[in-house]
Amino acid sequence: MTAARLYAVTVLGHDRPGIIAEVTAGLADLGLNIEDTTMTLLRGHFAMMLVCSTEGADGRVAPSEIEHALTPLTAGGELDVSVRPVNDEPTPTTGGSSWVLTVHGGDRPGIVSAIVREVASAGGNITDLTTRLSGELYLLVAELDLPSSADPAAVEASIKAAATDVGVTATLRAVEADDL
Repeated sequence: MTAARLYAVTVLGHDRPGIIAEVTAGLADLGLNIEDTTMTLLRGHFAMMLVCSTEGADGRVAPSEIEHALTPLTAGGELDVSVRPVNDEPTPTTGGSSWVLTVHGGDRPGIVSAIVREVASAGGNITDLTTRLSGELYLLVAELDLPSSADPAAVEASIKAAATDVGVTATLRAVEADDL
């Protein structure tokens, strides 16, 4: 039996009902197993990324076969689909602890850059990031892992200082087991 391969499938474009159903049907018809997925709407635009495996599929499935199966999605020109092989390498872990970062305040350029720079400077890894703009209010919520060598109080202080510099408020809290 051929070893399973992983593919990242990205679908971007103007939102409409049925996109997820069509994408997943195309993948299921090829015998692919969906392992990880994220989807969101960004101001009326659909954005989805899936990682799927050929495990369970008859034989080896090439990226071109996946793209062909999803061609009906792109026919109207409002959606783009891309497929690429990915390695089955685990996400690097920091060996430390998990945290939730929230940032909110008036919108302006540079908020994300200023805040995430502090996380990176501490050796932290952002594992999920969501931002929303509602009128003039900007909200950022991130999940991150800090290495065991990081001083959480110092990281929080640097994040809060960066937040103050860009005119927003930031909080950092440890993820509790109940949060998972």
